Amino acid sequence: QVQFVESGGGLVQPGGSLRLSCTVDIFTTYDMGWYRQAPGNQRELVASITIGGFTTYADFVNGRFTISRDNAKTTVYLQMNSLKPEDTAIYYCKLGTDAWGQGTQVTVSS
Repeated sequence: QVQFVESGGGLVQPGGSLRLSCTVDIFTTYDMGWYRQAPGNQRELVASITIGGFTTYADFVNGRFTISRDNAKTTVYLQMNSLKPEDTAIYYCKLGTDAWGQGTQVTVSS
């Protein structure tokens, strides 16, 4: 079973930035991505990245977030800028089609 280590969540004021990290304990060629789930909402895609570096973003990102992946292909990052209160959610790392991290809380509030 794949082990995930997620970090970088926290409390930030509107307009601020956070950088999420997710490291898995295996070398992988699978797609990696970030999803989020706010209370009462379904889990939704934020961004994903292939082994070749092809990226996909949700419409609500609108140029504010950047997903990246390290050369060893075991860590995925999500740089989040210009954060809004509606970005508040638990952010989950995903590997492949069905492996999930434990989630990290992001709260955007003044």
